This record gives sequence, structure tokens and C-alpha cells, in this order.
Amino acid sequence: MILAIDVGNTNITVGCIADGDITHVFRISTNIARTSDEYSIQINNMLTFNGMNRTMISGAILSCVVPPLTSVFKNAIKQLANVDAVIIGAGVKTGLNILIDDPAQLGADMVATGVGALAAYKLPVIIVDLGTATKMFVLNKNGSFIGGAILPGVALSMNALAAGTSQLPRIPIEGPPKSISTNTIDCLKSGVILGTAAAIDGMTERFEAELGEKALIIATGGLAEPVHRLCKREVVYNPHLFLRGLWIIYEKNKKK
Repeated sequence: MILAIDVGNTNITVGCIADGDITHVFRISTNIARTSDEYSIQINNMLTFNGMNRTMISGAILSCVVPPLTSVFKNAIKQLANVDAVIIGAGVKTGLNILIDDPAQLGADMVATGVGALAAYKLPVIIVDLGTATKMFVLNKNGSFIGGAILPGVALSMNALAAGTSQLPRIPIEGPPKSISTNTIDCLKSGVILGTAAAIDGMTERFEAELGEKALIIATGGLAEPVHRLCKREVVYNPHLFLRGLWIIYEKNKKK
């Protein structure tokens, strides 16, 4: 079994993958102040809670978009399982052709998600990753990562409205009963949740116009579930696309 770990700005996703099958997925909150000892203990506790133990771990792969935590997690994994994690970055083989202005700027999470989509779907594809930010990017018909767009994330928008106003409350992330809402809470849901779905529809239309052809839309990420069903366009929901990509990259780079 390997651990596939994604350190995001808000949450850390840990996937347990055995022979290519994703058997368990759990999340813990990102806290830049925690030490490698603390993260090692947290992951060990989650493994135990799910009926596993650290002796089952034969390898690990790490994607981190919070630079100060890269070395913290590298050490945590070493402490936990005595393995050296494959860390997505320069020198790691991915098989993804990146055609943006500066490929080094592309986040490790987007690389892994792109690799997962490249292996699983007919091209071209538009991938919508709904997390702290809503990221939309394109793999063209040749399988190349050609760029995309970044929008404020659903939770980020909700929190900004609540923090920046005196009368708007924090609310659950769920769709409203209708778009023309008649109370404050439903108006917020309509604006943020339906607004994000409408943005996905609209940006997809613009992407396809530039591509010159239709594309498959794939939604993934921790906040995709309540949003993708509200899009007018047909959207394929794949919550574990990123973990699938991590597994593929691990297989390309593991020591024989």
C-alpha cells in the first residue's frame, strides 16, 4: 500500500492505494504551525481508526502547494513508515506535456489531476477543480496542458462575504431551492453556489470556442459535489481524479 498525500491550503487529503485501488481517503485540516511529529501521529491515528497500520505502507507520494510544509511532510512520512516519499516537482516524470508560459509555475496538484484525466478520459477535457480556489484548465486533443483560469473558491467567497459585512452569516455550502431567492441565506447560496455553476458553464463555452471543438467537462475537488449537479452542461464527477494521478506518477518514479 502507498500513501498519496495532497497538502492543500485548507485541507490535507490522504489516500491509501493498494495495487491501483483507492481503498481509503481521509482529510485533515492544514495547519502550518504543526510539526512533522504531529502530522505523523495524526496520519497514524487515522490509519488505525480505519483498520490499518503503518507497517502496511511500502511507499508514498506527496503533492504540496504550501511550500513550508513540504519538508515537514517529507519528514513525517519518513517517521511514520520509514520510506522516502516521491515529491512532485522538478525532475519527477509525469508524462504530461505542459505548454503554459512557465511550466515551473504549475502547481503540483494541477499536474497530478491532469495526469489522472489524461489516463482516464477521451480528449479534449476541461477539468474543474473546486477547492480553496476554483481552477479550470484544459488538456487539448493531443493531451497537452495548455492553460486555464482561476476563480475564487466557493468557501473562500462565502467566508469573504461573512467577514466583510456585518449582517451576512456563514452558511452551509449547498444549493438553493431556486435562483431567485427570497431570504438572505438562500440569496447567498444562489449567488455563490449557483454563481459558481454558471461561471463553469460560461467559461466552458469560452474555452470550447478557443479550442474550436467540444470538450468533456470533469469536476473534482473537495467542493465539487454540491456544485457540479447545478451546471447546465453535463459534467462528469470524479472525486478521486487527483489521487489516481498521484498513483500513476508514483508508478513512473518508484525505485525498482
